[in-house]
Amino acid sequence: MWVGGLRALLLQSLHPRVMRGTYQNSALFDPAKAWARFQRTVEFVGTRTFGSTAEVETAAARVRGLHRRLRGHDPDTGESFRLDEPEHLRWVHSTEVDSYAQVALRAGLLDGAGADRYLAESLRAARVIGLDDAPTSRAEMAAYMQRMRPRLALTDEARLAVGNLFAPKGHAPTLVKLAIPTVALVSLGTLPRWARRMYGLPGLPTTDLGVTATLRALRSATDVLPDVPAPPGIERARRLVRSADDVSGPRSAPRIGGG
Repeated sequence: MWVGGLRALLLQSLHPRVMRGTYQNSALFDPAKAWARFQRTVEFVGTRTFGSTAEVETAAARVRGLHRRLRGHDPDTGESFRLDEPEHLRWVHSTEVDSYAQVALRAGLLDGAGADRYLAESLRAARVIGLDDAPTSRAEMAAYMQRMRPRLALTDEARLAVGNLFAPKGHAPTLVKLAIPTVALVSLGTLPRWARRMYGLPGLPTTDLGVTATLRALRSATDVLPDVPAPPGIERARRLVRSADDVSGPRSAPRIGGG
């Protein structure tokens, strides 16, 4: 989840208006507030994934209301824009679920059919933030990413965001500050080759092979660690995942958006 989440942030940062809207409105760039802001995002993702339908709707209404009020400014054109424009929401949603699917697939947590199923079920997650449609398969996601590439660029704000990943500041726990740069390095390696090149890194096939091996080793290492205590919804999901593993081998993703 950490590798996938940071991969999503790295991809999201390549959309100039999404990045600038975040920079101009979010506490993520304030060292004193960034950790609390990050925790709120994690809480929303957890509620959206494991919460009841009522809990998901409450959280989603709060997020939609917040986005509805926010505006960004594009210094290249002088225009103002809404943060909740469908293109922006679709990019943030798609890069998030694609990142989780890609990392899980390469780590051996999902097979191809499981990744497609996860993306199809994630349409429910898109709808709770106000989208009517989003890519629902790996093929649709690949086509969508290809269409979006001409609109992407590495802005100064994106460079600052990446710099913060490798030198986290603020009130995050010390262990988190130590871990994030290492996780971010792995996340950079999981990006598509064209995205790595945008960040000034080589887009070599050997990098793909090396990162896939790292993800599989990371999965093996974390599988032997005991689960930390979690809310009832997550504990239920863990039991379902273990049950699915016992029956079918590669894991299917948990339900998205209530259950």
